Amino acid sequence: MIYLIEDDNNIRELVVYTLNNTGIDTVGFERPSLFWQAMEQAKPDLILLDIMLPEEDGLQILKKLRASDSNRNIPIMMLTAKGSEYDKVIGLDMGADDYMPKPFGMMELIARIKALLRRTEKKPASATSRKDYRIGELYVCPASHTVKVGNEDIVLTLKEFDMLCLLLENRGIVMSRDQILTKVWGYSFDGESRTVDVHIRTLRQKLLQAGDLIETIRGVGYKIGERI
Repeated sequence: MIYLIEDDNNIRELVVYTLNNTGIDTVGFERPSLFWQAMEQAKPDLILLDIMLPEEDGLQILKKLRASDSNRNIPIMMLTAKGSEYDKVIGLDMGADDYMPKPFGMMELIARIKALLRRTEKKPASATSRKDYRIGELYVCPASHTVKVGNEDIVLTLKEFDMLCLLLENRGIVMSRDQILTKVWGYSFDGESRTVDVHIRTLRQKLLQAGDLIETIRGVGYKIGERI
């Protein structure tokens, strides 16, 4: 089930109609208050979230969702005004998993939604097969979705956690931005997105003193080195 919060009737009705006809159950809400009421009854598999909304804007909703233990790991795709780089970066900084600039094509929207849903469905099986990691003060347990730096618990978004595990699984190997996008998001962007860079920056900040374990390889990508 997908929840769409979009106050533009034409966009909301088109997206809901198209996704339902594609076999993806979708419910649309024109106001945040209706969305929050629905969240009390059932949790969706993914949320499509417009930024410009009545009552409260999409970034406020995103912040509330990421601060909630029960909603923190729900994949969220932001719908942003065309060319609004600020909204894209802020949304990604706050924990959005993806964004779509308006106007968008329905085929691309469907492809991105399916990629996020596949990634979410695969996570439990893949997580349990991974080993635990310890590098200096950093401890990561994929099976329990646990991250610690020293004695402090670290809270990461789903994509931040998956990126960290990807780098740890490939320790000592440089991962390009395209490789990270494909493995974590399930598709490649057009090359203009700052998604990986933004997520790496917030990941480093959240990892505190262990953040410098993530090395930038200029012109190539990122890696976690062999040093301890």
